[in-house]
Amino acid sequence: MSAGRGDRAAPPAPEGQWEVRFADAAAAKGWECLARQARENTYRAWIVMRTQPCPATETPRHHRLKGRLAHGTHRGQVCQQWQIEVTGGGRVWYLLDSDHGTCWITFAGTGHPCATDG
Repeated sequence: MSAGRGDRAAPPAPEGQWEVRFADAAAAKGWECLARQARENTYRAWIVMRTQPCPATETPRHHRLKGRLAHGTHRGQVCQQWQIEVTGGGRVWYLLDSDHGTCWITFAGTGHPCATDG
């Protein structure tokens, strides 16, 4: 879907920073819901993805997912999958596409993702 009237114009990543893009429409919709609930924290998550998407020291709020969730595929490329805890329940999951310098948001939402249950 191309941008249209009223759509946000996200700036391109400056030299040395990562592009942040949505892997699908559901991730984009979830991002908007998360931004409405926790605007400042969502913005901080975006900044982290732009500047330090795979920190040398992981924290409980920003870490690589484990087990079957540790990797995901986007456009045929297998990538590491990371999580940022934006609120107590709100999460952002993204694939780290190192070859293209892009973080692909695969999930964003105000509730804990069901994929980690069970």
